[in-house]
Amino acid sequence: MNITRENIDNLNAVVKVAIAKEDYSDKVEKILTDYRKSANIPGFRKGHVPMTMVKKQYGKAVLVDEVNKLLQDALGKYLVEEKLDVLGNPLPKQQDDLDWDADQFTFEFELGLAPDFEVQLKGKKSIAQYNIVADDKMIDDQVKHIQKQYGKLVNINAVEDNSEVTGTFVNEDHNINNKATFSLDKIKGKSNIKLLVGAKVGDLVTFSTKGLFNDEHDLETYLKVSHNLVHGLNIDVQFTISEINNRVLADLDQDLFDKLFGKGEVTSVTELKEKIRVDSEKQFLQQADQKLLNDVTEYLINNTKFDLPASFLQKWLQTAGEEPMTADQAKDEYEKSEKSMRYQLIEGKLIEKHNLQVQFEDLKSHTIEMIKSQMAQFGQMNPGEKELEDIAARILSNRDEVKRLSEQLMSQKLLNLYKTEANLKVKKITYGEFVKEFYS
Repeated sequence: MNITRENIDNLNAVVKVAIAKEDYSDKVEKILTDYRKSANIPGFRKGHVPMTMVKKQYGKAVLVDEVNKLLQDALGKYLVEEKLDVLGNPLPKQQDDLDWDADQFTFEFELGLAPDFEVQLKGKKSIAQYNIVADDKMIDDQVKHIQKQYGKLVNINAVEDNSEVTGTFVNEDHNINNKATFSLDKIKGKSNIKLLVGAKVGDLVTFSTKGLFNDEHDLETYLKVSHNLVHGLNIDVQFTISEINNRVLADLDQDLFDKLFGKGEVTSVTELKEKIRVDSEKQFLQQADQKLLNDVTEYLINNTKFDLPASFLQKWLQTAGEEPMTADQAKDEYEKSEKSMRYQLIEGKLIEKHNLQVQFEDLKSHTIEMIKSQMAQFGQMNPGEKELEDIAARILSNRDEVKRLSEQLMSQKLLNLYKTEANLKVKKITYGEFVKEFYS
């Protein structure tokens, strides 16, 4: 067997594999001999079928199968030995005139080669690393929410500004008939609130859905309107009141603190607010980290310049999926996935350069820490080592979980790398400002 490579350019090559008769003849002969022993052909005793007949019936299929196995094995070894970093898979060149009766075969494969490039994490322009903080208003709102949650409802005769109202929304033409409970602070506009204030049980109030709630997505919750119809919905609905309550806020006393955090853990409103601030900012850190990951990824894609073997990759995409694609479909798919391909190559460089590979012990430790965190949420603060090991073993026996946790751990390794190596500038921002700037 002889394998040669011709480099078309820096990103494309053609590999030729020449297979001679001596490379496959012994294997083919052995398989046909085994076939002869078990062949069941009318007119011949089992094991006594003439070899010429066995070859005539099975020879071509066995030859093709063995040559293909030999070809794939040889090509795979060649790519490893030559340390060729290829994209996609080798594509066999079309051969319409292949003569399977010949003693020697030559096959050609197109290769798409990975580009050679360097990744620079420290750019001239800094990337914002957001430090999201909980401001006083947010903490006060959270305290009020806790007081409402642990407060009690008192039934009253007529709707007041701070009431919670239960009733049924109806519009027969649009198949709306839904019972709902909401507080008046959900309602948008003084005119809508005025329609409710003073109303009593049994009263019917007619609303327009346009501008009814501060958040129009509440139409999904309270009227059970389809998500697709929420935006711009402008119909009249009748609301019949069935219950009116005022919520008396819970006192900020030691009984409430103990219910929330355990006996004696928090002893004052000041400590309560500090606890809320710390817990909130822990959650904000996850969002800030995800934002940083996204921003550094975008920076790396935009600032790491290299070419890809686009024509080869589009041709490869035509046959890579479960369903074959046309050339136009493959081109569209390539354009959609090009940024992802580029980042995979960049990420691979960073992993290799900074030795970030996920080892099994890393994965196991990460899994155990995740289990501890989840158990702590349910009050199990000191699980035994054997219990943790057993749960981790069950999780890591699931291939999908291993893949998910490995990706999670790799993201954390990359994030730690970015925080130490990239050109970052810390920017302090409240959670409200963060949401308004990036999610509104």
